[in-house]
Amino acid sequence: METQPSSDDVYAGNNTSILNIFLLLNPELEKIILVFSGFFSVYTRNINGSSQIVTSEENLKRQKEIDEWLPITSSRNAKWWYSAFHNVTAMVGAGVLSLPYALSELGWGPGVAVLVLSWIITLYTLWQMVEMHEMVPGKRFDRYHELGQYAFGEKLGLYIVVPQQLIVEVGVCIVYMVTGGKSLEKFHDTVCSTCKQIKLTYFIMIFASVHFVLSHLPNFNSISGVSLAAAVMSLSYSTIAWGASVAKGVQPEVQYGYKAKTAAGTVFNFFSGLGDIAFAYAGHNVVLEIQATIPSTPEKPSKGPMWKGVIVAYIVVALCYFPVALIGYWMFGNSIEDNILISLEKPAWLIAMANIFVVIHVIGSYQIYAMPVFDMIETVLVKKLNFRPSTTLRFFVRNFYVAFTMFIAITFPFFGGLLGFFGGFAFAPTTYFLPCIIWLAIYKPKKFGLSWWTNWICIVFGVCLMVLSPIGGLRQIILQAKEYEFYS
Repeated sequence: METQPSSDDVYAGNNTSILNIFLLLNPELEKIILVFSGFFSVYTRNINGSSQIVTSEENLKRQKEIDEWLPITSSRNAKWWYSAFHNVTAMVGAGVLSLPYALSELGWGPGVAVLVLSWIITLYTLWQMVEMHEMVPGKRFDRYHELGQYAFGEKLGLYIVVPQQLIVEVGVCIVYMVTGGKSLEKFHDTVCSTCKQIKLTYFIMIFASVHFVLSHLPNFNSISGVSLAAAVMSLSYSTIAWGASVAKGVQPEVQYGYKAKTAAGTVFNFFSGLGDIAFAYAGHNVVLEIQATIPSTPEKPSKGPMWKGVIVAYIVVALCYFPVALIGYWMFGNSIEDNILISLEKPAWLIAMANIFVVIHVIGSYQIYAMPVFDMIETVLVKKLNFRPSTTLRFFVRNFYVAFTMFIAITFPFFGGLLGFFGGFAFAPTTYFLPCIIWLAIYKPKKFGLSWWTNWICIVFGVCLMVLSPIGGLRQIILQAKEYEFYS
């Protein structure tokens, strides 16, 4: 059965027939119709393409606005000396005060060897990070996890780097809360020994109150003044630490043997000492973020001024670390406290000054390590959860973070144990061997060549630190927790 054509079909057919007659009578009309139909087709495509271009431009504009708001990418006008004092502030922290104690746990031979080897290895891995920042032409890896994603893939790179980086940065902020509180307490007790005792909890809260204000500085360049003051303070209190030790002289009946009574205790203390030294070299977790603030062009890439700043920073690191570690252990032996300033009781005014210098320094260090965490949280909220970039959002995010680190510091104020635990558990991977693994994955150097061997030696050394030192640090925390009254 045939289907009857509709009236629309008949109308269309009639129109087609009429058009054909016109075309037969006037061939020029066909050319005109073809021109107009082609123009209409092109115009239609342009309209659709324009809408796609507009959408793409809107996305790019929004992305640019977000990048200009986020703390890591909002300012790229830093000078090379900014990287110098940012790296000093990030590297020379509370860890330098524990280095004599670390030597007492490791002994002269192993202690000096690990200290020197760590300085060499971490300088090498820091050079790798600086080199890889702009290894892809036209692209900058502004964050540690972006480099990891390039090396291992989008998801795997994120899963490998971000948890470790967060553990390091949040862990450092917690330890510096404890350090700041204890240094304020030491200052108070030194200046006013007859005054009523104040709980450590309150000193940590006083230290945290500064960060409830400073944490609202928007980006790395805005904290440059704080970072510079912190870098100067680190060199100052390190000089006071070893200078006062020399003035005090070698203590009567000083002993350099292991102080643990049992073999197990000696081994655990050795592991904890490894973590203390690992904690002292922690700047790698923020090095790409610091380099992101330096301007870069194809003619003048950022790695030039960044490396200049790193060299200056590592010279300062050596001037701080080696005299404090060697002289402090030489003078006090295995009776040294986990913070050398506690062992130095006189002159009172000098020790009080050194503790205030420590407070100023860890204020700057806290901000350096908190900034990448702020960047991560704010990136997720703005890009993934579509929050509007605003001062209000920043206010709540940063205040919550400061409050969180303050609460954990008040709950677990175990300075020495925290250094050992965090130093091995998180600092060793991100500082000692993760840069080497990324380098091998990207550059693929010739097997058994110099670069291949160098990277694998660093990896093995770093893995040993990662596995062994948290054991000693955790044991020390447990032993101290038995005698500690929480929130006292």
